Amino acid sequence: MTAFADLRDEPSAPEVLASEVVFAGRVWDVRVDHVQYGDGEMVRQYVDHTGAVAVVAIDDDERVLLIQQYRHPIRHRDWELPAGLLDVAGEPLVEAAKRELAEEADLVARDWSPLVSTFATPGGSNEIIHIFLATGMAPAPQVHAREDEEADIRLAWVPLAEAADAVMAGRMRNAILALGVLAAERRRTKE
Repeated sequence: MTAFADLRDEPSAPEVLASEVVFAGRVWDVRVDHVQYGDGEMVRQYVDHTGAVAVVAIDDDERVLLIQQYRHPIRHRDWELPAGLLDVAGEPLVEAAKRELAEEADLVARDWSPLVSTFATPGGSNEIIHIFLATGMAPAPQVHAREDEEADIRLAWVPLAEAADAVMAGRMRNAILALGVLAAERRRTKE
């Protein structure tokens, strides 16, 4: 066991002196907090986010399901994992992941396990994304209607090692895809 075996992020709860939603959006809000920190006060603006789930779906041939869709802020059709918001009150994380896989890829999975969780952009958002590994793929009982960016989603089954190579070469830059693919590849090599 190395000296860093217990290396981990540490929760901290400085006193929030004031908090205000300065922009209420359709999906998330922008909040301004006044925080007592050390001997002073700091003001921080951030995206107040519901959180999300993502799915690394792997088939029997060790291929990972990738989806491609348009993302307006980056002006790209980037490759991603099936993912979505935690926008159903009280829904368990794994159930949200199952819902997103069915909604975005018309698939269900037999086996589910937590893979990794990440803070998406901790300097600007409180979003946490929980990534699940799903195996034992089968078609969903119903096909979901899609609109907006999801209307022309492209699906591709890519060998896991090739997806990892594309991430490392900088050809696919979606952070959640990168983390999920690399974590899944590492887990598969350690099994």
